[in-house]
Amino acid sequence: MKKKSISTEQALRYNRQILLQGFDLQKQETLINTRALVIGAGGLGCAALQYLAAAGIGAVTIVDDDTVETTNLQRQILHYETSVGNKKVDSAARTLRQINRFLEITTIDRRLSQSALEIEVQKHDIVLDCSDNLRARNQINDVCYAHNTALVSGAAIRMEGQIFCVIPHRKTACYRCISHYFGEQHLTCVESGVMSPIVGIIGAMQALESIKIVTNYGEPTGNNLHIFDGMSSQWQVINVNPQATCPTCCQA
Repeated sequence: MKKKSISTEQALRYNRQILLQGFDLQKQETLINTRALVIGAGGLGCAALQYLAAAGIGAVTIVDDDTVETTNLQRQILHYETSVGNKKVDSAARTLRQINRFLEITTIDRRLSQSALEIEVQKHDIVLDCSDNLRARNQINDVCYAHNTALVSGAAIRMEGQIFCVIPHRKTACYRCISHYFGEQHLTCVESGVMSPIVGIIGAMQALESIKIVTNYGEPTGNNLHIFDGMSSQWQVINVNPQATCPTCCQA
C-alpha cells in the first residue's frame, strides 16, 4: 500500500482522536497507512471492524467462509436482516463502506490454508484473531510469531470474554503460552450461548489494542491475559510470562 498523507478532510474527521494527548497527526497518519488482517466476521470481528473503520485504519482484509444466518443477527452487528443468506465477508464489507469511504477492503470468503495464511500475515501490519476455536487460534499465533507480526486475540462465550496481545518484536509471551491451560474445550455459542454485548466489549477492546500497538500509543497489554466477567462487570488481569518450553515464542 502506497504511503498516504493525511488530508484536511481526514484531519477534521478524526479530530477527536488527534486532540488526545500524545495522539497527534503523525499517529493518525500511521493509522491510515496500516493494514489489518481480521480473521472472522462474526460477533468479535464485526465489533472490531466497525471501530477500526471508524477510527481511520487504512485497509482491512476480512476472512470468513460462512454465510449470514438469522441467529447471527443478535450479536454480529455489521449484518442486517437483509443480509441473511449472504456471505459474511460481503455483508461486512457493505456496511463498512457506509461507515468510512476511505477504507480499503479486501475479502476472502474461504478458510485459509497454512501457506495462504502465511502469505496474508506477511502482507499486513497487524492481525486480529476473531475466530471461534482453539486450533485456529494456535495456528494464527504460530504464523504471526514466525513472521514478526503483532496479533490481538479475542474470545467470548456465555457471559465471559478474554483478550490477549502477542507482540513478537517485544518478545512477549505468545498464545501457546496460555492455550494449554484451556485444555481441549470445544465449546461454542451454539451449545453454550453468548450475551450480545460481551462480543461487543471484547471486539472493541481488540480494536483499541490494535490501534495502540500499530501507533505505539499507550501501554499495549503484552504479557497479560485480560478476562472479562459479564456477570460482575469486572476485569481480571493475569500476568503471563513466556514459557521456557513453548515451541513457538521460545524457538523464534
